[in-house]
Amino acid sequence: MIKEIYTTRATAKGGREGQVKSENGELDVDVRGPSSKGNYLNPEILFAGGYAACFDNAIIGVLHLKKIKEATHETTVKVTLGEIKKQQYGFEIEITVAFGNLDLKLAKEVINLAHEMCPYSNATRGNVKVNLEVKKL
Repeated sequence: MIKEIYTTRATAKGGREGQVKSENGELDVDVRGPSSKGNYLNPEILFAGGYAACFDNAIIGVLHLKKIKEATHETTVKVTLGEIKKQQYGFEIEITVAFGNLDLKLAKEVINLAHEMCPYSNATRGNVKVNLEVKKL
C-alpha cells in the first residue's frame, strides 16, 4: 500500500479512435492510433510526455538532494510500441537526459538515482525494457 500524495482520473471513450478527458477538464483530446493520417495525439505520445515530465522532476529532486545548483538538463523519452508475440503488445523505452554544467560521470549517477525515484520508472521496472542515456546539452 502506498502513502497517497495525489490521485486523478482520466476517462477514454472509443479506444484509440476516440477521446480522452481528465476529471479536471484540462486534458480533453481526440486520440488516434499510430497509423492514422494527420496530426493526432495517441496513447504513446501521452505516455512519453508524462514519463518525460515525471523523470525530469525526479532529476530536479536528485540535484536538490546532492546540492548541485549549476546543472541544466532536459529529458526526452522515446516510447516504442511493438508486438511481443502474436496479439500481445508492449513497450520499449529510451530515456535520454542532456546535461549542461555537469560532468558525464556525475550525470550518470544522477539519472540512475532519478530512475529509482521516478514513479513511472517504478511502475515499469521489471516489465518494460528501459534504456538510460546521458549526453551533453
